[in-house]
Amino acid sequence: MKTLLPYQEEKVDQLIKRTKDFLSEKGHETIVFQAPTGAGKTFMATKYIEEIVKEIDDDLCFLWISIGKGDLHKQSLKAVKREISNEMECSLLEDEFFGSRKTINQNEIVFASWQKIKLKDKATGEWKAVVMKDKEEINFIEVLENTRNINRKIILIIDESHAGAKTKESLEIIDEIIKPELQIDMSATPIINNSDSRIVVDPTDVIEAGMIKKEVIINKDIDEIPNDDIDSQELIMLSAFNKREELAERYRNQHINVNPLVLIQLPNSNAGEDLRMEIENFLRDRNITEENGKLAIWLSDDKINNEYEKLLPNDGSVEYLIFKQAIDTGWDCPRAQILVRFRETKSIIFEIQTVGRILRMPEAKHYFDDELNTAYVYTNIKSIEVKKETYNPNIIKSCKAKRREVYKPIKLRSFYRQRIDYGDVTSAYTPIFCHYFAEYFMIPEDDVLQDFYTNMEKLKRFGINENFDKMDSIIKNGKIESEVIDTILSDKIDGETVDVGMSEIDLQYAFEQIIKDNLNGLAPRRSVPTVKTAIFFAMKKYLNLNTARGGIIYIQNLVVKNRNIFSIILDDSIKKYKEYKEVSLTNKDNEKWNNEWEIEETRNYNPQTCTEIKSKLSLYEPLYVSVDSKGKVNELEKEFIQYLDEHNDYIEWFWENGAEHMEKNFGIKVDNKKTFQPDFIVMFKDGRIGIFDTKGGMFKSDDKIKSNALQRYIIEERNKGKNIIGGLVIKNWNHFRVFMKDGYIPFDNNPDEWEYFDNLLK
Repeated sequence: MKTLLPYQEEKVDQLIKRTKDFLSEKGHETIVFQAPTGAGKTFMATKYIEEIVKEIDDDLCFLWISIGKGDLHKQSLKAVKREISNEMECSLLEDEFFGSRKTINQNEIVFASWQKIKLKDKATGEWKAVVMKDKEEINFIEVLENTRNINRKIILIIDESHAGAKTKESLEIIDEIIKPELQIDMSATPIINNSDSRIVVDPTDVIEAGMIKKEVIINKDIDEIPNDDIDSQELIMLSAFNKREELAERYRNQHINVNPLVLIQLPNSNAGEDLRMEIENFLRDRNITEENGKLAIWLSDDKINNEYEKLLPNDGSVEYLIFKQAIDTGWDCPRAQILVRFRETKSIIFEIQTVGRILRMPEAKHYFDDELNTAYVYTNIKSIEVKKETYNPNIIKSCKAKRREVYKPIKLRSFYRQRIDYGDVTSAYTPIFCHYFAEYFMIPEDDVLQDFYTNMEKLKRFGINENFDKMDSIIKNGKIESEVIDTILSDKIDGETVDVGMSEIDLQYAFEQIIKDNLNGLAPRRSVPTVKTAIFFAMKKYLNLNTARGGIIYIQNLVVKNRNIFSIILDDSIKKYKEYKEVSLTNKDNEKWNNEWEIEETRNYNPQTCTEIKSKLSLYEPLYVSVDSKGKVNELEKEFIQYLDEHNDYIEWFWENGAEHMEKNFGIKVDNKKTFQPDFIVMFKDGRIGIFDTKGGMFKSDDKIKSNALQRYIIEERNKGKNIIGGLVIKNWNHFRVFMKDGYIPFDNNPDEWEYFDNLLK
């Protein structure tokens, strides 16, 4: 059996805690469990069921309802039975409850299809499902009533709840027939409607754990195919065909037994059938047919239900699947890696339900070859709108840059270490937070501690408010008209408020919530305590505030009262921490050296996290650079790019390294076996290759590690005949300076050891 990953374990713990809280109360409570496609939602729910029956004394049973076309409830049953202990009883509603069963057994899980049990005859109002009909023997409605009558509590789990569990008809069945003690709505995109509790799996945790692919590239290499004699439909089919063949070869080279699957989605319009024939002819010309088992066509529920299993194995023979909308929800085939979509409207929004079908990793882990960690979309749509959602993994990349022809192979030695990072904040965050705290308030970072009042006056000059009186507000004299009492749940009650003091428990929650709101995807349960420690440490260092004798209350008040300021400091410091954070692994199988690394011919960027800037010497055209949460480009990097552009007599091109932890980016190994990715590679016209990092001077301890690792790398490569130079770059007044020696010396300690960059241009 599989074991829970850390992020999964955290969410199961939260589900158990909320369940204990809610079952101790009376009434129908709802937990919304939001988990992105590929997070292991069913597996987490399975382990939750297995654990909750052990941890509480209540007499429980479970009704698991799947929403969506086809027999998704049967798929859920199989998935749960694979992972749950043998002591737990799993049953299909239509197989077990035909009159002989009086109740649902203790700890039993009953699986049902929502589409089947909810249907009624419009003319007679009678149930269509046999198990729901009135008859001489007992029906399922009576089974539910009998189960409740023996004080057995029903926990209702609704899978893919966004797809129809909130209609008036559905709510009537839940409230009047099932009457669960607790309801758990599971979905990647739930419809939140006055839920009692919400548990969210962060997509970043899922990506970093290797469960889903790192990025989605749209129309990869489509411009490499001559298109004078073919139309747009054939162009994207040919591109998808070539990509599948390439991926299949890459899997073989890595000795991975995976046969990549292409999903071809037909338009819902009348043109869909004609297009289907063209697609089949295209595939037949390449010996891909239903007859030889390489093609499957799903245009009905019957096909989905009967052919689903033959697509599941990673080494299954089916290479292409033609379908319509029928598999948008609840379908899971991890080897699906390419999605082909044809024009239906002028614009399309790629959402998780569509792209989600190609996001899963076939073996729930990332591979060394990042092409295998990538999903691909091919489409002939002219305009693509990428929907920006707070919950959608920001991995869809539609902006393309291409390498200029001036490039000649450089064959650098690049280091890559596969990362296993479960998104928690460690003690290494404390000095980073202190740096940003001091930087924001312009307090000398390494000065001897001054007294509280001196530095507090500095903080006040930057907007810090020390007035903590009446920080909370509550409504007063609220008025509800009798005639709207039945609709009050959907209306907002406005009224005057009164300012009051904040209770200690509310203050603590508010303090922790500010931290959670700025974790940028890191795991809250393991991260919040560490971030709190960093805040307390900074307050001690710069304000001489102790956590004892009421100090912790003062610090919490200070942060909550000045939420906007501390949110900026937390956001910036957490982002920097994530940039530098790499998990050290002792298993050398996770390390890889590429002795002939090259800058790839093309690269795709996400329009939400990058912006285009003009450059004459950038190797990539156009040049996309990363932006921060405010949409701003790093000023030092921007100025360095402008500086390089001004020296085209000496420089052939420059390339800005990617920040993502991927094999396609250039990496250098440091002492602790982490990967350092220098910012720039510069090709000089005299043949020298320059490797430079423009973050020098910010974190002294990190600068030393980076500089020594880079110089060690340069010495090793020079001994092999490589013409390489490089170092850490800072800007001092109007001049760029670079440190290019072994044994790092900070600029402040000895500026003479830092060479003027201009000297490299002679």
